[in-house]
Amino acid sequence: MSQELVPEDNKSERPNDDSAAVSEQEVVLLTVVGSPKGVRETILTLYRLGFAQVGDWSPLQRAANPKQVMSVLIRRSGANGTPPRKSER
Repeated sequence: MSQELVPEDNKSERPNDDSAAVSEQEVVLLTVVGSPKGVRETILTLYRLGFAQVGDWSPLQRAANPKQVMSVLIRRSGANGTPPRKSER
């Protein structure tokens, strides 16, 4: 699989842009869609890898396909890309 990354905005083009100062958090939304068993196993695998706590994911919801469910995780990180400390969640 080819790994293509979207380059970050060149911030030097917008030296007076104050929007970065207003929000220092990066928000990323992750969605897992599949069979109920597959979604639960994926969430547990990500937990074992230290990616996210199981309780951080939304409850299983119905997906567009009636045989599938989905769960959502919203990750917020500080300006330097690090996840927030437990006390900040």
